[in-house]
Amino acid sequence: MTIRPARTPVPAPALILGAVASVQFGAAFADQLFDRAGPAGVVLLRLLLSAALLSVLVRPSLRGRSRRDLVWAVVFGLILGGMNWTFYEALSRLPLGVAVTVEFVGPLAVAMIGSRRMLDVVWAACAAAGVGLLAANAFGGSLSSLGLLLAALAGACWAGYIFASKRVGAAFAGLDGLSIALCVAALLVLPAGIAQGGHALVTPLVLGGGLAVALMSSLIPYSLEITALRTLSAQSFGLLMSLEPAAAALAGIIVLGQRLSLRTIIAITLVVVASAGTTLASPKPTIEPTA
Repeated sequence: MTIRPARTPVPAPALILGAVASVQFGAAFADQLFDRAGPAGVVLLRLLLSAALLSVLVRPSLRGRSRRDLVWAVVFGLILGGMNWTFYEALSRLPLGVAVTVEFVGPLAVAMIGSRRMLDVVWAACAAAGVGLLAANAFGGSLSSLGLLLAALAGACWAGYIFASKRVGAAFAGLDGLSIALCVAALLVLPAGIAQGGHALVTPLVLGGGLAVALMSSLIPYSLEITALRTLSAQSFGLLMSLEPAAAALAGIIVLGQRLSLRTIIAITLVVVASAGTTLASPKPTIEPTA
């Protein structure tokens, strides 16, 4: 009789860290495709392939859905498409760590909205100081002002994504709502994606790269997060997600060979500290399922 060792489940924090790394290294890989297909072309491939793969797995149905539910799914898709498009356009103009840091202010602001604690004023000032340093770099000519504006717009879309995903998650079972939203998002960027990417979108190199980006930036991290959130508290999840800007900076250095100034590193650190502080100081809510 052969005794097989019991399988040790992967700890939930390790799954979240894996998701963070997958997203940021996927973004770094996407950056390398911009010269061939443009930011909008790469976004189109990411959303289109993600939508196709998820639709095959989920097979969403529109039957029996109320008009209100479908409207929210469309709104969610428009926000999702806008968030990805503006972020990739920002990424084509900024170092990865900088783009993610500015974008991250969106969900950070959502976490601080409605707070009446004085401590949150400290974290807000910390985040504002970080963004202010990046803005100063833009005025000094070392960073693209348009890139920072696009990253901020992506952050605003991310804030909207948080609210819309809760609505869609409550209205649709499983991943049906996300599958529909991805189809809408792909349709949103379709004209710009074809205009920028053109024939390059169907070349094996770009198509294969788009599939890799779709897996690394969408399907893999989402699956890891869903699994981890079954056992991980909302506070722990938020704390681990605070590492996104730092992970993005690391991916930019390793994959893209980007170098960051001391001022930029301090700015990223301030935003990470503000996010971690907000998470640690917040009450421990239960996690609501999202799409």
